[in-house]
Amino acid sequence: MVNSELLQIFLNHCAIERGLSKNSVNAYRRDLTKFLDFLENERLNLSEVQMEHLVGFTKILRLSNLSDSTIARHTVALRSFFSFLEKDQKIANVTKELLPPKIPKRLPKALTVDEVSAMIDSCDDSPSGIRNRAIIETLYATGARVSEVVALDIDDISKSEDSIITVRVRGKGGKQRLVPLGSFAQQAIDQYLVRVRPIFVKRSQETALFINENAGTRLSRQSTWSVVSDAAKRANIKRDISPHALRHSFATHLLDGGADIRVVQELLGHSSVTTTQIYTLVTIDKLRESYINSHPRSK
Repeated sequence: MVNSELLQIFLNHCAIERGLSKNSVNAYRRDLTKFLDFLENERLNLSEVQMEHLVGFTKILRLSNLSDSTIARHTVALRSFFSFLEKDQKIANVTKELLPPKIPKRLPKALTVDEVSAMIDSCDDSPSGIRNRAIIETLYATGARVSEVVALDIDDISKSEDSIITVRVRGKGGKQRLVPLGSFAQQAIDQYLVRVRPIFVKRSQETALFINENAGTRLSRQSTWSVVSDAAKRANIKRDISPHALRHSFATHLLDGGADIRVVQELLGHSSVTTTQIYTLVTIDKLRESYINSHPRSK
């Protein structure tokens, strides 16, 4: 079987059996196609690959001035690909000793509570402004990824028997989680649903929660990104702000408020608590400040 056919089998496995998102599958496709091009130049089949070829490919990536994080992503893709080939095609997994470059952990850029409030308050009372306020409130109230928020349907918001409003969020790999919705977000969404969504939507069977005012269909990730970025500029925040910054802020502010890290893990949809622990690095300054001010032998 030729290299390209084996790649397609792997991509199908990622999409269907592993339930990876389209973006993740496309990222695997791009990185592994680059590797297959390298093999074609070397006139090699995947079954003939040795460690020396992997090292050669990595050197080419470095000569292309790619960042360590990008090279690490290629390495992860190769390891995943060959692990699959070993199980499915009995091709030796030569990537077991291939290690990605070490990347220093970057602290998430969390907004302050005042900055988040300023972004929300910057949305006016026009139809688009009401929708945008609801979007920002939802991002901050749930800690959901932008892709998860634009995928929300009206039916994903529900009220439990004890009158708690929850949002059903569909995460990576098709996993679902329920996240409580705070009162401010509830009010913003209610106002949007009553006053704006009926104006924006163009077909009665549309299920999307957040609607593009021009197309009358589900709002895109790119448009949602612009909603957040524009609100940050109006709030006079002097750095680039993405929807993911609101996710970071959600986690950081919960931990600052004393939330258990495993609760935050569940709300973020992280499969491992170690992924969530990066947010504790953000709050260490508060711990240090408290220690210095309180401990008799800290000075």
